[in-house]
Amino acid sequence: MSSFIIEGGHKLSGAIHPQGAKNEALEVISAVLLTEEEVVISNIPEILDVRNLILVLEGMGVKVRRLEKGKFSFKADSVDRNYILSEEFVRKCSYLRGSVMVVGPLLARFGMAYFPKPGGDKIGRRRVDTHIQGMLNLGAAIEYDDSLRAFRLSVPEGGHLKGRYMLLDEASVTGTANILMAASLAEGETTIYNAACEPYVQQLCRLLCAMGADISGIGSNLLRIRGVRTLHGATHSILPDMIEIGSFIGMAALTQSSITIKDVSYQNLGVIPDCFRRLGVNLEQRGDDIYVPAQEHYQIESFLDGSIMTIADAPWPGLTPDLLSVMLVVATQCKGSVLIHQKMFESRLFFTDKLIDMGAQIILCDPHRAVVIGHDHKFRLRAGKMLSPDIRAGIALLIAAMSAKGTSTISNVEQIDRGYEDIDIRLNALGARIHRED
Repeated sequence: MSSFIIEGGHKLSGAIHPQGAKNEALEVISAVLLTEEEVVISNIPEILDVRNLILVLEGMGVKVRRLEKGKFSFKADSVDRNYILSEEFVRKCSYLRGSVMVVGPLLARFGMAYFPKPGGDKIGRRRVDTHIQGMLNLGAAIEYDDSLRAFRLSVPEGGHLKGRYMLLDEASVTGTANILMAASLAEGETTIYNAACEPYVQQLCRLLCAMGADISGIGSNLLRIRGVRTLHGATHSILPDMIEIGSFIGMAALTQSSITIKDVSYQNLGVIPDCFRRLGVNLEQRGDDIYVPAQEHYQIESFLDGSIMTIADAPWPGLTPDLLSVMLVVATQCKGSVLIHQKMFESRLFFTDKLIDMGAQIILCDPHRAVVIGHDHKFRLRAGKMLSPDIRAGIALLIAAMSAKGTSTISNVEQIDRGYEDIDIRLNALGARIHRED
């Protein structure tokens, strides 16, 4: 288990480029299974979760070539059908949450797929009902395999998935993506209402259309997919990662630093910049870059009636839940108070006990809500020894350690590596002091 040794109190300066979006990468890489032809994808973040998904594809028989850093060629013309039904394959998928994205493509193209309970972050229950119900709506049959502890989905022999109208029980991003991919090869028209409309889902739609799919309503919560018989090869470039961009904004604010975040695809950031502005961060848009100036104070806004500011996650175009942990740690050094409301996951705020040990003033109301009373940089957080429980809490703890007085240790940084590529090297280039110990 690797660790970060962080010497806190160093200001950052310079410019940094965000990596490609992890969540989009997991979707579009899975989509290559829908065709026998070559699909070339660029700006792929070479992080642990993405590398593991690529290994899963290679295990199936997909030909993968690394053309250059972040650019890969995929050709799924010789997928081993026996392997995708094997115990080894199901076991590997159970450890990688991103593997749920291969279910739709495998079912649509090969008529069968196993759906194990997915792994990933330990942040409470993560429902997969939307995925499975979507496949059932398209005509798949389901049975539970006790020996593999997984659901087996299949298309009736000699038949095909069939398009239909469906109203999703929740606007699940991965659920929408999985159904989209399966519906692209289904017979007839599929209508998905209450679809997730995040930029990464829009990007998946654009890749599928470049491969020959017929999709309308892109960017809305009402998608129509007219199934086609086959899809062909295409090229695609992944958006910059909005979560990493938000993390860099948070790092600059908590360390009172001035940095420039380059090529952020600003129009795809939604409310993220405004949510940081509510914490008093006066960031500026400069073309397609974000400039975060150093500030002496960060004043948390109040609502117009004077009540305490609330920052909560919501389906797009609301705030992504992946940034709430970053905003919470930033608020610990702002002036004023804020209620952080994490609606989607019941265990994602439990890392706040580590921040409290560091001297932060936080009241954890329940598994979903925390009140933060900011120090206004008059009292620096104390260094400490911490363990990263998941990707987003891990980066929040790293941000806290970078601003703390003294030297901190964060163990289990493999969790951070799952979502952030070479984060220690890139931050050290800005002036941070982070040492990795294996």
